[in-house]
Amino acid sequence: MILVSGVAGFIGAKVAKSLIESGKVVVGVDDLSLGKLSNVPKGVIFEEFDLANTHLVKTLEKYGDFEAIYHIAGQSGGEPSYDDPVRDLNSNTASTLNLLSLALKSNDCVFVYASTVSVYGENGKTQLQQEDDTCNPKSFYGVGKLASEHYLRIYADQYGLKTRALRLFNIYGPGQSLDNMRQGMVSIFVSQALKSGQITVRGSSDRYRDFVYINDAVNAFKLAANYLNVGHFTFNISSGSATSVEQLCSAISDEFDTVPVQYEGSTPGDIHGYTGDPSRIESVLGWTATTPLNIGLSEMSLWAKETVE
Repeated sequence: MILVSGVAGFIGAKVAKSLIESGKVVVGVDDLSLGKLSNVPKGVIFEEFDLANTHLVKTLEKYGDFEAIYHIAGQSGGEPSYDDPVRDLNSNTASTLNLLSLALKSNDCVFVYASTVSVYGENGKTQLQQEDDTCNPKSFYGVGKLASEHYLRIYADQYGLKTRALRLFNIYGPGQSLDNMRQGMVSIFVSQALKSGQITVRGSSDRYRDFVYINDAVNAFKLAANYLNVGHFTFNISSGSATSVEQLCSAISDEFDTVPVQYEGSTPGDIHGYTGDPSRIESVLGWTATTPLNIGLSEMSLWAKETVE
């Protein structure tokens, strides 16, 4: 049996669906504060619960041992973390401690955590961030995620738990929310192009990101859970390639019959640019980001048009 937190969200739903299709029994938990019940894949045993609530462990113990816990739930953006830092901490860090406690009660459980590129922050390095580089988060969101990584490391060192932190770069694809205009660069721009016929960018056009298609990200989660070595491991989920905001907007514009792009203002806690070095996960797990951005954007744009229309 496998537990997936954040099962009503973009990544959690995709991971759960893939696991069910491979024959796994999946328990999914979500507080539905950001996710939608309609996103929960058919076949998931669903529990609606606040993962920061200390009663979570007792609620989930009834299912017995979990062979793997995918902790994907949480507030997932730098800008929203400034609205309520305490809520962000509970969502991303207190929830992690609760699920780590649950993992200890399961026999030989692998704990896979959805961390973020935001843990790197402003560390003086932008190109090809490596897992051993200094982390200097610039947002409350990044601080909470990095704290969770440290908890994973301590639980592995002190209790022998198998923990993996996946530092997700910019994950995008079909199923990403087109309503949340504060998280997900690709989904925000696709939503604007589709709904208003214009892309409005907060920040400069020369900023750049490292984009990874959702199917590739799901594969990384599953490979990490199937890696049974004892200890804590941190992996970048990145392509190693930089795409500027201007390039991204141009590609999205082409998908929607050429929409205008306007640049204005900035976003709190934003980083000018970053790419990730994927060599560790390539060598340890054999994972690579295989979907080219143009293919991924075409798939997402087609889905968005069908969804909205």
